[in-house]
Amino acid sequence: MGLDGVMEIRDAKPDELQEVGSIRVAAYRADGFLPLQSEYEPTLRGLGADGSGHVLVAVAGDGKLVGTVMLQTWPDAAGQLVTGPGEAEIRALAVLPEARGTGFGRALLAGVMERAAREQVRRLLLFTQRDMVAAHRLYEQGGFTRLPERDWSPWPGLGLLAYGLILDPAGR
Repeated sequence: MGLDGVMEIRDAKPDELQEVGSIRVAAYRADGFLPLQSEYEPTLRGLGADGSGHVLVAVAGDGKLVGTVMLQTWPDAAGQLVTGPGEAEIRALAVLPEARGTGFGRALLAGVMERAAREQVRRLLLFTQRDMVAAHRLYEQGGFTRLPERDWSPWPGLGLLAYGLILDPAGR
């Protein structure tokens, strides 16, 4: 599983949030999803720093943070994707390049799904860029399906694909 066979998924500690932001930026930049001088970089770095949402981290056996994901529940996540109570959004799933292929991404996704279920979320949603093909596979393997009716473009040239997962079938 992890770099040395051990991993932990847990809540980020307040003093780790700056490192979490750096992990996000490094992961997005490594794949060409965050250009230098991007206006989105401060947002990506700061997600969860204001205390909203739940920031989870993946920790390797040596104690190093190697990945992160965020869960934003209603009403903090109200916006283009989350439209009401019972829905929540996954944000900024990121794994450092050197830790990829070792199960951290899958473990982070499972961890955020478990957290959402504990928060009584019925529908878990996320946006992903069109060219984040590895992420699409991960989400689909996790049971997420495309929601083209919720796709969104925050600015010209950037189309975001929406995915969703029903956590509580009775909550449809």
